[in-house]
Amino acid sequence: MHRYDVCNGDADGLCAVLQWRLAHPAEATLVTGLKRDIELLQQVQAQPGDEVLVCDLSMQRNLAALQRVLQQGARVRYFDHHEVDGIPRHAALQAHIDFDPRVCTSLLVDRHLGGRFRAWALVGAYGDNLGRVADALAADMGLDAAERDQLRRLGEAINYNAYGGAPEDQHIAPQRLYALMQRHAQPLQMLRGEAIGAELDALRRADLQQALAQPLHCAGARARWLQLPDAPWSRRVIGSLANELASAEPDLAHAVLKHDGRGGHVVSLRAPQHSPRGADALCRRFGGGGRAGAAGIDHLPAHELPRFVAELAAAGWDGG
Repeated sequence: MHRYDVCNGDADGLCAVLQWRLAHPAEATLVTGLKRDIELLQQVQAQPGDEVLVCDLSMQRNLAALQRVLQQGARVRYFDHHEVDGIPRHAALQAHIDFDPRVCTSLLVDRHLGGRFRAWALVGAYGDNLGRVADALAADMGLDAAERDQLRRLGEAINYNAYGGAPEDQHIAPQRLYALMQRHAQPLQMLRGEAIGAELDALRRADLQQALAQPLHCAGARARWLQLPDAPWSRRVIGSLANELASAEPDLAHAVLKHDGRGGHVVSLRAPQHSPRGADALCRRFGGGGRAGAAGIDHLPAHELPRFVAELAAAGWDGG
């Protein structure tokens, strides 16, 4: 019998798997990758009796692979917060799916485990730009402002590291980063014992400084958009920048675009934090996807940019 842990390489995905393995220690093959590597379940070739844990990967994008893995005789436990048209019914599938924009996968695992490793769940939530939710949970735990800030910075740094157009854009591969995280039952212990958290935080801040120097453009009264050049730093910082802008102006939607080197743009979109709805619907109209509060487009052709900006401005951002 073989175990596979399959997850997004961002803070939410890694922290979700980490909580599960801290609660249920076992040897498992970690399958992860860049932020936009979504269809990772395709990499699993299961045998009867294998166990597969999937965290923070759209079931919609992995549906065919999921059905194949189940047919191969594996048992699958699936935690995720992205929308799916229909969850398969199968005796070997345990699905924990919640589309509420105030939850992330790390919080779903935390809920299932009864809060046993909640500090790591908070790191995942901070990384997923759920700062207000994480702050409330951290306060309930008795964490002071300095400790909350440490967890927030670690979550944002881990999330930042997941972005990039290729592995060489990253400071550390998600597999190696997870191995460092796995040494510590508590994230504050990791910050004291490993240099990687401070390294990623410093790199993130440096990239953000370059990104924030780019001009913001209006798209109607409720949205802003910004264009980045195509460079290693911009490929790394696009998601962090979108979150930073969304937090600075929570009543507005923000789209960060970056030339993708093939005649179009990569788009990272955030709905207003005060009404986190509609980002996924807008991105789906251009071949993208994601969640209600945060979504993206892997390739927006250059000729579609005016239509995207027009629809960004017309969206209303009132939950529709």
